[in-house]
Amino acid sequence: MGIGTWAMGGGQGGSSNLGSTDDHESIAAVHRGLDLGFNWIDTAAYYGFGHSEEIVARALKGMKEPPYVFTKCGLVPAEGGQEAHEFRLKAWSVRAEVEASLSRLRTEVLDLVMLHWPIPDEDVEEGWEALYELQQQGKVRFIGVSNFSVEQLKRCEQITHVDVHQVEYSLINRLVQDNLLPFAEAKDIGVLAYSPLKHGLLSGSMTRERVAALEAQDWRNGHPQYSEPLLSENLRVVEVLRTIAKRHCCSPAEVAIAWTLAGTAVAGAIVGGRRPSQFTDIVGAGKVELSNEDLAELER
Repeated sequence: MGIGTWAMGGGQGGSSNLGSTDDHESIAAVHRGLDLGFNWIDTAAYYGFGHSEEIVARALKGMKEPPYVFTKCGLVPAEGGQEAHEFRLKAWSVRAEVEASLSRLRTEVLDLVMLHWPIPDEDVEEGWEALYELQQQGKVRFIGVSNFSVEQLKRCEQITHVDVHQVEYSLINRLVQDNLLPFAEAKDIGVLAYSPLKHGLLSGSMTRERVAALEAQDWRNGHPQYSEPLLSENLRVVEVLRTIAKRHCCSPAEVAIAWTLAGTAVAGAIVGGRRPSQFTDIVGAGKVELSNEDLAELER
């Protein structure tokens, strides 16, 4: 599992809009995750338009053995307000964005850089070739993509191997399960699953009362998964997670993440947080071994 920093970008330009965020608390959350044994961090230039990367750099300053840091490019600020953004995969832009990430993260080489979205589709090859060139130049160790289709992955593979593919995958979002995950396994592409808890919905701590009390700027307000009839269905899934968690002496969140980690080709799960306490109830997910009975119960 890795530390997700989407929420740490704050509610400004291109970030989570999950409500208010405190930078000092975000840094403390990173430290807590590392203390618990997490050894990689996922961020992106888009998260707070660089603010998340700056938070990561501040958190890791002075560390003799820092964790791996993964970031993304392809989404840049645009005119029209603090949250306005533009999808861009032109080679010159990819090069400039990687240089900017190197600067913000205060490093000479990035462990992993991914194309954030395959948009615009006609520029996928150009963006991927640019990332490959940066890898050859030694500025990036590994390269990958995020939110790509199987057909788009095939196009990238014709240029050079895709090391990593980051996709959304959870009990209540399984769109990649039947097609993309088997393809990734066959091609030896490591899958990083984001939102295994669906932004807290499967954590075990989300209730109707908490949903009703979400801050006005929180993007989850009015989202179909947080509204009826899906909200009731999702909360019933959480009750099943509680039942299974009792068998394994763990938290519902750990069961939900363990389910994701059990997926074909899934190499890791990104678990986001912005407060130190949020990592305590999820750190054991990698050690939870779900039985066939558990899996069948969740499937039902």
